[in-house]
Amino acid sequence: MRNIAKWRCQLMEYDIEYVSRTSVKGQAIANHLAEFPINDGTPINADFLDEGILQVDEEKDEPIWKMYFDGAVNSVGSGVGAVLISPNGRHYPVAAKVDFLCTNNVAEYEACILGLQKAIDFKVKQLEVFGDSMLTIFQTLGQWKTNDAKLVRYHEYLEELAKSFERISFTYTPCAKNQFADALATLASMASITKGNIIKPLEIEVTKGSAYCDAIEATDAKPWYEDIKNFLQTGQFPPFADRRDRKTLKRLAVHYFLSGETFYRRSFNATLLRCIDVHESRRLMEEVHGGNCGPHMNGLMLAKKLMRLGYYWSTMEIDCVKHVRHCHRCQVYVNQIKAPPNELCPMTAPWPFSM
Repeated sequence: MRNIAKWRCQLMEYDIEYVSRTSVKGQAIANHLAEFPINDGTPINADFLDEGILQVDEEKDEPIWKMYFDGAVNSVGSGVGAVLISPNGRHYPVAAKVDFLCTNNVAEYEACILGLQKAIDFKVKQLEVFGDSMLTIFQTLGQWKTNDAKLVRYHEYLEELAKSFERISFTYTPCAKNQFADALATLASMASITKGNIIKPLEIEVTKGSAYCDAIEATDAKPWYEDIKNFLQTGQFPPFADRRDRKTLKRLAVHYFLSGETFYRRSFNATLLRCIDVHESRRLMEEVHGGNCGPHMNGLMLAKKLMRLGYYWSTMEIDCVKHVRHCHRCQVYVNQIKAPPNELCPMTAPWPFSM
């Protein structure tokens, strides 16, 4: 301590102050390591040590499939049908025609076995079986005894197929909830199928409208201005045109203008309106009247709006009026009294306030 005090007095002449060193804190070491990193250093794992050793992965359950089966025996023949439903809702129908004499119970067993074999081919592990045959369901569950000699072999084979699944359940369902499998079985029993003729699975689509709404109308490939355009390009008349038609064509050609392949009509204010065909005119009427260029309007206003936008066709006023008349929104929200007229039916009682 004496030497330190002596050195301190000597250093004061040079304006040097002695400061004793304090203990090194952890933050200073962290800052030093951050400023001078080591290339071959390993990253610091802030998680729990050996966390992966004690971690137990949860076992994911296999997806559960559903199967509906049904058999049909009628005067035409016998058939069986089943439908497999995947966890995502996709249906896999399967049907077969039974080409031997069988009873209703035998047909039900045949349908159930057919569906189980299809599920095994799909490598299904968990399956829920639904059927409208109480005999087949309750005999498989062991609640009813199998006394019929014809069904003993079917029952034993069905139990062997059930062992191929990790989990399988049998549930009785009424006929109202088993219509798909019933339709497949009925179709297979009544259809005339020869040997070697394989019918692929059915594809059923859902239609949200009438068939005529989606029909494509086949129209003439030539637009309405084809003759006028051809006359301006080549100066030739159509082969079927007579003297009157040629005179009319010359008179109409004065109001039209051809720029390359684009055909225009000169309006009264000297603006050019592009001529369009039938398909493009329908699309424009739907877009403009639908609200893209303002609110809904009547037919004449719609035709003028299209002309201001620079489009023209020969029957645009009549087409716009017809299009507005068939607009559903205009019919619903129009300011009209929609209540049907009824005659006044006064009800008078001979005794007032009598019940």
